[in-house]
Amino acid sequence: MTQLLISEVLQQYAEKYTTHESEVLKKLNRETYSKINMPQMLSGHLQGGFLQMLSKMIQPQQILEIGTYTGYSAICLAQGLVECGKLHTIDVNEELQDMCFRYLCEAGLKDKIVQYIGDAKEIIPTIQEVFDIVFIDADKQNYELYYELVFDKLRIGGYILADNVLYDGEVVLTASEQSKNAKAIQAFNDKVKNDKRVEHVLLPVRDGIMIVRKIRN
Repeated sequence: MTQLLISEVLQQYAEKYTTHESEVLKKLNRETYSKINMPQMLSGHLQGGFLQMLSKMIQPQQILEIGTYTGYSAICLAQGLVECGKLHTIDVNEELQDMCFRYLCEAGLKDKIVQYIGDAKEIIPTIQEVFDIVFIDADKQNYELYYELVFDKLRIGGYILADNVLYDGEVVLTASEQSKNAKAIQAFNDKVKNDKRVEHVLLPVRDGIMIVRKIRN
């Protein structure tokens, strides 16, 4: 993960006509690819630009991110926060915490982002906030559980964004051909589709982003 689901030429064209990465994001991108395992997990220019634009449209006060990795998506999402807003970001890998914090500081976001290290299933219930945006980009087999854990913490009219919902295109394969993660993503997509509390759209950006808007409790 994550393979491009459009041609490299079209990907480059889309990035060419997307606002340039900030210098901090460029540095973070380079360091992630040169030093960190599985660098393809990083959101990258096009998806990061999309997350940033969406956050600026919504102007959230509180954001929850499940899956920090090296902090690229956190920095992008935080750009839309209102003046006193906060982004809460959770990751299980403590080895990436210092690198992530360094870039958050360099991006001027030290006081806007709260980092949590540990099991998201245990941490989410302890965060007493009402969220405008929740971004799910962590272990795929727990997407359904994360969805339920955050739903009551999301305001009506708020958004859940779920990454990798096409899972390298495996979701269109038969069940016998799908990996465990792809099956979990398929189950999550079906859950969202059948949830009468929300409206939703699946965008084929990068590896697929599901945008879910809560319309009732």
